[in-house]
Amino acid sequence: MALPAVVIVAVVVATGGGDASQGSRAAPAGFTLDTTGHFFLGVAVVLGVSHVTGALAARLGQPRVIGEIAAGIALGPSLLGSLSPGTAHWLFPASVTPMFQGLAQAGLVLFMFGVGQELGAMPLRGAAQRALLVSGASLLVPMAAGVAVAVPLAGRYAGRDTGSLPFVLFLGCALSITAFPVLARILDDLRITRTEPGQLSLFAAAVGDGGSWLLLAAVLALSHGGDPAQLLVNAVCTLAVAGLFFGPVRALLNRWPDRPGRGPGAATVMTLLVVGVAATATLTALLGIHQLIGALLVGLVWPARHRGAAAAAAPLATVSKTVLLPFFFLGFGLTADLRSIGLDTATVLTLGALLLVAVVAKIAGPGLCAWLTGLPPRTALTLGVLLNARGLTELVVLQIGYEAHVIDQRMLSMLTIVALVTTVMTTPLLKALRLARLQQSAAEQQTGKQPELQGT
Repeated sequence: MALPAVVIVAVVVATGGGDASQGSRAAPAGFTLDTTGHFFLGVAVVLGVSHVTGALAARLGQPRVIGEIAAGIALGPSLLGSLSPGTAHWLFPASVTPMFQGLAQAGLVLFMFGVGQELGAMPLRGAAQRALLVSGASLLVPMAAGVAVAVPLAGRYAGRDTGSLPFVLFLGCALSITAFPVLARILDDLRITRTEPGQLSLFAAAVGDGGSWLLLAAVLALSHGGDPAQLLVNAVCTLAVAGLFFGPVRALLNRWPDRPGRGPGAATVMTLLVVGVAATATLTALLGIHQLIGALLVGLVWPARHRGAAAAAAPLATVSKTVLLPFFFLGFGLTADLRSIGLDTATVLTLGALLLVAVVAKIAGPGLCAWLTGLPPRTALTLGVLLNARGLTELVVLQIGYEAHVIDQRMLSMLTIVALVTTVMTTPLLKALRLARLQQSAAEQQTGKQPELQGT
């Protein structure tokens, strides 16, 4: 199905697409495309390459999202733009970039709605003391380590017109993230969701990600500056909106009859759901909080076990993950030029320090806490390794920070590498920790089934 796009791109490369001076006109005679043609060619290329690299990552034992992220980076200036600038400019001219950005933003808000759904479905009430302690350690230890390492870096890597405090808090937030959807997918693929480290890691990721998003909202408010009185008004309004959703809106949704033939059809519910997600995202953006917080809020209150609600939300999750999110990865790849990092001594040391702090704090913090509260050492270490996966959620946070000018291009590229490395290393480390024993333990546990979680 993708063969025509492959042929077109091959012809462009072979007939002078590498000439950067030709820009978006790098196509040979007879192959001129207007803006609409460029858009659909770009759609075909992005989705085709993302599918192939995602399948390759899966064959290598990695989450598909790793391959899809790699595809977005490869189609940007880090690889394609470096090898064949003319081809890159012709495939993704400035005139179609806003179109891809629109698809990416639609995918992001629907993805964050899905994350909210999964977080809301976690059994957080009545949690055991160990689970709460591990969750706190998973959030606070890497956050404190990130804040500590960020202090000497603020003057060199903070974004323009941004003070040190937003940069320091943002870096702590970025290093404390666990990619909840990616973690759920890893656990499902490896068949260890029902094990104790699997359940604890999901709980800790749910609590930790909730805390990280709250901190991110505060960082964005600080970075935007403005009248303190207006910031206070916005904060009060945001709390009021959250109270409205967790109170009357959730109560209204919970009274929705879960019987076939009662209430609106699936198509109507899906339309109303998209309208609600878009409207809430707009509202939080107006209040000075990122639009993704609004989408997350809708997901948190969406009925977790309602058949009609699930039937309406499932197609949106599929479309956002398979069709729309690859355009976010493209936009991220066009922004994050890994060549900007450089290989000077200071940059290499900074990248090494960030990676070391991210891995050690995220594995040792919750792992040590779990061991001190009674888990065997190997099981506690397995828990820490699981929580070290950052993946897509980290990239979303990094993109938000970069667009808000909290971090600069070099820090964006370095933290991108940290996110990819920490996610890629998860499965090999689990296998080194005798994954087969965990899988056998999960197979023997026939009771206490967790809610089914789907992740990118």
